[in-house]
Amino acid sequence: MKKSIWILIGIAAGLVLITSAFSAGAIVGNLLLPRSDLSWFSKPTQAIPYTTDGTTSADSTPELSAEELFIPFWEAWDIIHDQYIDQPVDNTALMRGAISGMLDALGDQHTSYMDPDQYMQANIPMNGEYEGIGAWVDTTSEYLTIISPMPNSPAETAGLLPGDQVIMIDGEDMTGIDGSLVIRQVLGPAGSKVVLTIRREGEMELFDVTIIREKIIIPSIDSRMLDENIGYVQILTFGADTQSELRENLTNMLDQNPVGLIVDLRNNGGGYLQTAVEVGSEFIADGVILYEDYGIDKGMDEYVSIEGGLATDIPLVLLVNEGSASASEIVAGAIQDHQRGPLVGATTFGKGSVQNWIELTNQQGAVRVTIARWLTPDKRQIHEVGLIPKYPVEFTEEDYEAELDPQLDKAIEVLLDILE
Repeated sequence: MKKSIWILIGIAAGLVLITSAFSAGAIVGNLLLPRSDLSWFSKPTQAIPYTTDGTTSADSTPELSAEELFIPFWEAWDIIHDQYIDQPVDNTALMRGAISGMLDALGDQHTSYMDPDQYMQANIPMNGEYEGIGAWVDTTSEYLTIISPMPNSPAETAGLLPGDQVIMIDGEDMTGIDGSLVIRQVLGPAGSKVVLTIRREGEMELFDVTIIREKIIIPSIDSRMLDENIGYVQILTFGADTQSELRENLTNMLDQNPVGLIVDLRNNGGGYLQTAVEVGSEFIADGVILYEDYGIDKGMDEYVSIEGGLATDIPLVLLVNEGSASASEIVAGAIQDHQRGPLVGATTFGKGSVQNWIELTNQQGAVRVTIARWLTPDKRQIHEVGLIPKYPVEFTEEDYEAELDPQLDKAIEVLLDILE
């Protein structure tokens, strides 16, 4: 598979972000009050040092309160409502745009606003089920693009392939429509039919694919026994049920007395921080799993292994690639630093920051805010660097089309060498 596709899978499934909790927020509710009413700023606020060139400084004057600072915002709001040619304007879209622009101004790619549709899709891997066709998708392209059909899903049964573009849905042209809105038309109740008009690379003509939607259950774990009595466990996401599913699979597998274990974190874009600690603890008996660094003068938290791990002694090899991000890198970094087992595959994505997702009122989406960066047990910084495997192995498009997996083959070879 193409490297870009590998990365997109990681982004879609993950870059679901490491988060310690979902919490309620109340940032949005009052933005649509009449502009003359600024009472929502009435709570005590620290004055903001503000200079005439737009910068802030501890020594700058005058110091503006939040109410004063927002006067230009409301002026711009009034100008739009009074002078913009196409009236009435969409106040909800303006509000969402304002939040998005404010978070973008921080310059952090992982701090951003998610509208309700984006928030819904981001939560799909965490919630574990939804009703639709069963495919990871990219909403940022010109057309909604299939990244990968889920195994045994209606999308896979219908023959959808990575890279397929959804040009029309039930005969309606999707040109120029935001991908997050297109998703809503693809999703639907189980048992209902949807017709997707597909553009596929290498095909001269568009073609229709009819799919019957189903309730899609997204498992966290897939496991099986390989040749040479080797156990194989693939961790697909780090959701709320991942640890319980992992322990069940490990228990069943260890009952078969495997000689060693291959843990596959490829294309796992992450999930919950606590789940990463729990998963890491299944393979690491004691010691630090990760550090969470909150920045200068804010301290650092230490997360240690939880007692009772099921696979803390068995020989281990870990598979990673460009789509292994976030919580996957927490586990991989801990296993690497504790010398618990070698990494095989490709350098990981390099998502080493921690986000808190705060759901906004009135179902207006959520903001995700970077609150910390995590470090490996040896206090290595992984953000925008990634983890380099001891045994780098390329996975090409030709390998994918030939149904070959040289990375898994290498992992088996490495594990057998360890056992000698």
